[in-house]
Amino acid sequence: MISYIMVAAMRTLVDLGDTQIQALDELSKREKRSRAALIRQAIDDYLAKRLGKPDGNAFGLWGKRKMDGLVYQEKVRREW
Repeated sequence: MISYIMVAAMRTLVDLGDTQIQALDELSKREKRSRAALIRQAIDDYLAKRLGKPDGNAFGLWGKRKMDGLVYQEKVRREW
């Protein structure tokens, strides 16, 4: 069974300056994406940054590194 969630889109009027429009047009051509898609992505990125949990962003940051964290810390401090 396939289910779909319908999300209504809303149009929003935003005033942009000429330099912003030019920059968006250049990026749009380079990335082969519409201006609207770029703006939606920019808003998503902004919201994720502003609404995200700062503590959770660092979880697992050390990740797949082979060196033990304490060994790395001591190595770096010796460089001071």
